[in-house]
Amino acid sequence: MSLPLFKATAKSNWAIFVIFLAILLMYMSIMISMFDPDDIDAIKEMYETLPQGMLDAFGFDAPVTDLASFIALYFYGFLVLMFPMIYCIILANRLVAAHMDRGSMAYLLATPNSRARIVNTQAVYMILSVVLLLSLSAAAGIAMAEAMFPGEMDIFAFLRLNLVTILMTAAVGSICFFFSCLFSEVKYSIALGGGVPVFFFVINMLRNIGENHEWLQYLTIYSQFDPHQIVSGEEPVLQVCLVFTGIALVLYSAGIVIFSRRNLYL
Repeated sequence: MSLPLFKATAKSNWAIFVIFLAILLMYMSIMISMFDPDDIDAIKEMYETLPQGMLDAFGFDAPVTDLASFIALYFYGFLVLMFPMIYCIILANRLVAAHMDRGSMAYLLATPNSRARIVNTQAVYMILSVVLLLSLSAAAGIAMAEAMFPGEMDIFAFLRLNLVTILMTAAVGSICFFFSCLFSEVKYSIALGGGVPVFFFVINMLRNIGENHEWLQYLTIYSQFDPHQIVSGEEPVLQVCLVFTGIALVLYSAGIVIFSRRNLYL
């Protein structure tokens, strides 16, 4: 890994990181402030005013028993799938494909760093930024929950949920990063690196609408992520973590190998 390149990458992408962190913290604070431990049913009744198809698509149909399950349902069931996915799509393309597209990769390759070292640095930055983004969001969630509703949050269950969330997002990021390494033009990298995760996201929403769509679970990695069951302890967390970790390792490694060996037209 190249530390100077890592610092330069962090410097050029800090604004995107801050924007998405601010978005997550804003929605986290809104969701927590909406929680009413004395009248949980009222919250559910409020959401039930929405069309049933929308509730099913967003996964807002599981029972809410405490603050952790409330956040898992209404924040992690949809918003934490969407915004980190968008962050990964943007960041992955800025890290590799955009350098190729605008010709700045030639300057990076003119340094004493090898291709492998450059792309490894970019991969490390992407993984660490995803971990930091979601870790800060989780830490802020715990802090806000304890400040507003002391003792109401099952912190262990919440941390378990965030561990799976981080690994899931790392897997999504690996898809984006793989296609960013595969293509030299951003339009192709965005088309597949962004198109595949968005496809998974849409399919995941469709599979929630009625029992006739259950077969769609085999077409999306998001079917492995059930926030409510993770919080309640019903989901086999170790198995899910291994699946997401395996996807991330394979695709990050494949992207690094492809970039290191391909012909580059600069």
